[in-house]
Amino acid sequence: MTGFLTTHVLDTANGVPAGGMQIDLYRLEGAARVHLVKMTTNSDGRTDSPILPAASFAVGRYELVFQAGNYFGRSDDPRFLDDIPIRFGINDPASHYHVPLLVSPFSYSTYRGS
Repeated sequence: MTGFLTTHVLDTANGVPAGGMQIDLYRLEGAARVHLVKMTTNSDGRTDSPILPAASFAVGRYELVFQAGNYFGRSDDPRFLDDIPIRFGINDPASHYHVPLLVSPFSYSTYRGS
């Protein structure tokens, strides 16, 4: 079995899945960030396919960047929350890594899901 990476974004301010949020995935290589993919959440707050599918899955350090400020359409300048970076490591190439985000314009929470 080969692992893969998924997410689920929930808009806690409105009590709905966060459909239409842009997400970027980077692989961290020393001080460099290598952009791997840009995806958008669907109406269920998930991406239509794994963010990092089995064919591209590898041990290493990664960063998901959730574009929450654009999603909420806040006009604050500067926004309290704008892009939300979450750095994490993948150390088991056979596991499913799930990085959910619970988010409002003023707070967020994440954890390793299943």
